[in-house]
Amino acid sequence: MSAPAAAHAPAAAPAETAAIPMRRWILDIAATALLLGVAAAGFWPSFAGPGYLGAAIGGSVLGIGIAVVAAWRRWGILIIAGLTVLAYFVFGGALALPHTAIIGVIPSLETLQQLAIGVVTSWKQMLTTVAPVSGADGHLIVPFLLLLVAAVVTASLALRLTQPAWALIPAGALLAAVIALGTPEPAVPIVQGALFAVVSIAWLAVRQIWMPQNAAVSVSEVDPARANQMRIRRLISGAVVLAVAVGAGAATSAFTAPTEVRHVLRDTIIPPFDVRDYPSALQSFRGHVRDDAENTLFTVRGLPEGARIRLAAMDEFDGQVINVTDGGPGSSSAFTPIRSNMSPDAEGLPVSLQIDIDKYSGVWVPQAGLVSELRFAGDDDDALRRSTYYSTGSGTAVATQGLRKGDSYTVQTTVPAEHSDEQLADAEFGSVRLPKHENVPEDLSTLAGEIISEAETPVEQVQALVTYLSEEGFFSHGLEGEVISRAGHTSERITTLISGDQMIGDDEQYAVAMALLAGELGIPARVVMGFYPEEKDAGAAAFSANGENLHAWVEVDFDGFGWVPFDPTPPEDQVPNDQNTKPRADPKPQVLQPPPPPQEPVDLPPTLPDDRESEDESLNIAGIIAAILAIGGISLGIIALLASPFIIIGAWKASRRRARRTADRTADRIAGGWDELTDRAVDYGARITPGATRGEEAVLVADSLAVPTVTTLADRADADVFGPNDPSPEDVETFWKEVDDIVVGLGSEAGFWKRIKARLSLRSVLGGSALSSGFQSLRDAATARVRREPGTIKNSTNEAPESETP
Repeated sequence: MSAPAAAHAPAAAPAETAAIPMRRWILDIAATALLLGVAAAGFWPSFAGPGYLGAAIGGSVLGIGIAVVAAWRRWGILIIAGLTVLAYFVFGGALALPHTAIIGVIPSLETLQQLAIGVVTSWKQMLTTVAPVSGADGHLIVPFLLLLVAAVVTASLALRLTQPAWALIPAGALLAAVIALGTPEPAVPIVQGALFAVVSIAWLAVRQIWMPQNAAVSVSEVDPARANQMRIRRLISGAVVLAVAVGAGAATSAFTAPTEVRHVLRDTIIPPFDVRDYPSALQSFRGHVRDDAENTLFTVRGLPEGARIRLAAMDEFDGQVINVTDGGPGSSSAFTPIRSNMSPDAEGLPVSLQIDIDKYSGVWVPQAGLVSELRFAGDDDDALRRSTYYSTGSGTAVATQGLRKGDSYTVQTTVPAEHSDEQLADAEFGSVRLPKHENVPEDLSTLAGEIISEAETPVEQVQALVTYLSEEGFFSHGLEGEVISRAGHTSERITTLISGDQMIGDDEQYAVAMALLAGELGIPARVVMGFYPEEKDAGAAAFSANGENLHAWVEVDFDGFGWVPFDPTPPEDQVPNDQNTKPRADPKPQVLQPPPPPQEPVDLPPTLPDDRESEDESLNIAGIIAAILAIGGISLGIIALLASPFIIIGAWKASRRRARRTADRTADRIAGGWDELTDRAVDYGARITPGATRGEEAVLVADSLAVPTVTTLADRADADVFGPNDPSPEDVETFWKEVDDIVVGLGSEAGFWKRIKARLSLRSVLGGSALSSGFQSLRDAATARVRREPGTIKNSTNEAPESETP
């Protein structure tokens, strides 16, 4: 067969090029195109679709064309480099920056400028942009430039060198570069790797068969039939080897799927998203209720009747807070960058919501239902789009940049249908696997079993939990004019709610309590915080979210129905009153008693004359009384004298507590509450370093007395004392209530004599005084003297005594 040079080139074409068979040209070009295509497939997740294929294919075709022409004409490296640069600037506008080119084809001055700068900056821009990236932002320069250069180098080496294995180096480098510039979630790694290996091996094998023989006597010259038979045998053997290798590789990959996430350059420059970097949405519940009761946080248009706006679904409890779970790549609860068609299998009512942010600020994005698409508008639309993640499993969206006043976006979503108890009568619980709760109050397991003891079906078990909490409990936000109800949902707070004389709380406590009770029974349940209008405002054209219509509820997963909402919180008008708080009397019925029977007169002995003197005359009554008073006074005096030190200590401590509790500034009362807690802890044996911060003191107390809640209390004290605003009187009362609860807990865990010793201890009274410092110095000196005595341990480092010099 003749080469392209023999058919089209002028007579001056080199003889070496003309000698290359046409079939080898076709083989090398086809193999190069396949290798480049396999590598380019790795860009699919980065662009979330085929939007980059025009630039990638265009760059490959241009690069292979330059290599073919240069190989045919036998041009050198300088001409090849010049043609590559020229093709980049001439065709880059149409393929990589069509939005800047004239009529989308002819490069403009802006196009040439962006192409020149993009050679250096496009790589950084792509790696610092949260995937999926958009071609309209100039990111198509990366696949276009990579494929152009890789095609030129790979095809040139394949066409010019006798050994084509050298061409696999730039092709492999392209594959590695695409992986490094991609995302942790690969496109089709098994298919991609298998195709690259198959194409490479097949290409090298065929080229080896077609290679001219260097032997002195060729087999074809001696026996052409035998030579053809050997070629066919080698082809069949190579095909069998490839088939076995591909099959073994596919089978192995099916059973040994990688458990580690792929690490790419993007993770080094932009750390991967971790929802645990952000505080639980439920921690802000009481703050919104207290401060935003009349403030419009955001406005929703298009919300259908019965739908709820959700901020976050939380299903992982650690004893302090309940938070959102991110199961990682591949799990149902994984967070991924927002894209189109995020919930393709959603069933229900498709709606479009328009949400305008007012006074709301935070990372949790208000939305509803099963979101398919989020489209931001305004000045920060691009930044919000790049920084927003969504979890289809939990129905939660997070904008790491944070929302602020003026932001606006449209939500394309599907609102699931409502399900009645009759529809759920035969439904089993779903098979979703939630994380196991930690540090759950011990009493909940027994209580949960008692609550559902008469329930038969799954939905009856859930309704039993709802009925118990909503009917046996009372509602209070703990605001001014309401019954005291502490914020938070720690294990201690839930224990107080369940085991107290009365259950008093709001949505935050009741929703978490029900989720924990359900978790003890193996029921898949999670807490959702969000907003929904009152019944009279349902279906209105616009819904204004504020602190009054903020709620928390529980969702339970039922097989075939999905997550169904339940409201365990008592009605807001179900509040404790005097009748509820006073112990109920149980009077006995009054029965009229019959009159006593008449009694017969008693026979008295005969009266005899008494010759003895009257006892009143013989006893000195005044003396007896005086003796009694004297003895009692002396006894009381001795007791008072013995107890005077203890009375003084108790009065001193009570006086300090009163001064701390009634300080002029509320911040000083918070600081005094913390001092009161540390004093009591010192009395119970904790050792606190003088001059330590509250956080350091909390660690010492927690380590000494096993009271983990003091660390949270220390953080709150610092926030209230050093915050921009003074804490409110309600905050002071709540803080002191928690201090008293911890002190009572210390006493309940200690024995009787230890409590008495703590009450009479002078450690907290003398802490930091000169007397205490003197006592400590004497103890240290005595200890040091004992350590220096012969026969005792020298020091803590076990140093040997110095030898005496002769």
